This record gives sequence, C-alpha cells and structure tokens, in this order.
Amino acid sequence: MKNVKNIIAGVLLLSLGSCSVSGPLLITDNPGGRTTKKGVASYKSILGFRPANADVSIATAAKNGKISKVATVDQTVKGGLFVKTYSTVVTGE
Repeated sequence: MKNVKNIIAGVLLLSLGSCSVSGPLLITDNPGGRTTKKGVASYKSILGFRPANADVSIATAAKNGKISKVATVDQTVKGGLFVKTYSTVVTGE
C-alpha cells in the first residue's frame, strides 16, 4: 500500500511540472544582426481550448514587431498541467 501512495505522489509531482519545446521554423537570406527587430505573436490554451482570436502566424508576429523583412522565425510551445502557451517569434528589419 505504501508503494501505491509513493507512485501516486510521484505522478502528481511530475504532472505539476512544465515542459517547453522550441525550435527554428524558418531562416531567410535577409540580414539579421544587432539592429534587428523582434515581433511576437502568442496565445494561451486552457484545458485544450484555444481562444477564438488566437493567431500565432508569421504575418501577425512581423506586424507586432513592425518588421518588413523577416530574417528568422522561431516557434515555442510551453506546456503545463492545464495551460499551454504557443508563441511565434520573428526577427528582421
């Protein structure tokens, strides 16, 4: 019985943790250096439901950062027990 309680406690502790997955989505020939701008588009999904106005497109992230020439695009998903955050990060000029 004690082993079952330990297993349940371990599962609960692991489920309360969060994880993050990030990676490059696109790299272009446009210059990117110290003077690059950064634009972000993101939304949070609660219990698997995403908001009606959720938009993590490259165009929205570029618009938010006032970027006309995209250099790189990265996408990130951060997850927890009940909430996940989806983000697109665009850099460029």
